[in-house]
Amino acid sequence: MLAGLSLSMLLSSLGTSIANVGLPTLAHVFGAPFQEVQWIVLAYLLAITTVIVGVGRLGDIIGRRRLLLAGVLLFTAASALCGSAPTLWLLIAARAAQGLGAAVMMALTMAFVGEAVPKARTGSAMGLLGTMSAIGTALGPSLGGVLISGFGWRALFLVNVPLGLLTLLLAHRHLPADRRPEPAAGRARFDHLGTLLLALTLAAYALAMTTGRGRFGSLNLVLLLVAALGVGLFVRAEARAVSPLIRPAVFRDPALSASLAMSTLVSTVMMATLVVGPFYLSRTLGLREALVGLVLSVGPLVAALTGVPAGRVVDRFGAFRMTVIGLAAMAAGSLLLSVTPQTLGVPGYLAPLVVVTAGYAVFQTANNTAVMADVPADRRGVTSGMLNLSRNLGLITGASVMGAVFALASAAADVATASPDAVAGGMRITFAVAGVLIVVALALAVGGRTLARRAPGTR
Repeated sequence: MLAGLSLSMLLSSLGTSIANVGLPTLAHVFGAPFQEVQWIVLAYLLAITTVIVGVGRLGDIIGRRRLLLAGVLLFTAASALCGSAPTLWLLIAARAAQGLGAAVMMALTMAFVGEAVPKARTGSAMGLLGTMSAIGTALGPSLGGVLISGFGWRALFLVNVPLGLLTLLLAHRHLPADRRPEPAAGRARFDHLGTLLLALTLAAYALAMTTGRGRFGSLNLVLLLVAALGVGLFVRAEARAVSPLIRPAVFRDPALSASLAMSTLVSTVMMATLVVGPFYLSRTLGLREALVGLVLSVGPLVAALTGVPAGRVVDRFGAFRMTVIGLAAMAAGSLLLSVTPQTLGVPGYLAPLVVVTAGYAVFQTANNTAVMADVPADRRGVTSGMLNLSRNLGLITGASVMGAVFALASAAADVATASPDAVAGGMRITFAVAGVLIVVALALAVGGRTLARRAPGTR
């Protein structure tokens, strides 16, 4: 069962990163500008972000096993369609379908851990899933490069087909059967209006953060206003719904609200390492592209190696204690990056990065365990979806906001041509801001724990 769930997590994260390396090739093959080709990545990301909470709730209602099997089948079929697409826009549509399947896989994989794994081993299982996610993210660029050079761009997507079929077989054989549906009178209904409003709101926000390639214009502002309006309409619809997608009372649970907010903040900081790192390594330290890629791969590698041990430590010492330790490590690493002189070279950058990434792996495992361990059975899917959504929103926000902080701190019209000293200064200020965000997350952890103890039984 865990092998099937691990492959499900691996494939969904691999789908996020493997296509990026092929964008220049795809632009040449289809004769399209970058603004069009980038939708190959964006369609996948948008599909996951907009529907992940809705599909999690749908799994709670109709059965998580059957929906996960359908999600894996959709992901596999869409991968085959991507690999055989004759036109760019058909490829983009197939990537959106692939993202829908990936959203099901991400949301329900964690929900199954809360349901089928003994509580004493939840941390270890969450650590394993975190490891597989990190391996998928780290493996994507290098595997994609090998596949393109050896077999052409279609192999980027066709490689998922045999792995998807294996995942489908393992899941079909070993996942526990769904519970019998409740009588019609007591069965929960799917909140169509709330799901639609949330999807449109998240799509508007994600587009506001990703369009313009780092430049914030009138379109971005309009999209943010639409997202803000969507939040208001969604909250109003949920307050009136008989069976809401997200119960308003959920956000009165201080521990859950703090966990979701911390996940967003931490993911925002982790995206800063991907935004700032390439410029600092190439412009300030003068590394060539191959060495930049090698250094950047250290972060996901550390996360992959730390995930399973972190899960065991969480099981032994408790989720809250390890959440605090993970955040403290991230704060310390960010502080070191903000004061590291460039004379220390690559070791001076890598040592704090390893601390940040190891802290992230510990935090992610502990936070996921804390959230999923005590969720009622009929809300595991939607809660897992919310947890994954908070991470995705942090990554999307981090790419835009931390990128803007870096550009402003570098005080250069174009960071790509900025002087080494300007980039180094920008890096230090960006990670100082990152350190502040982690301190805020620490305050949320302690404050959420304190409030939860004063008001037991709020979840």
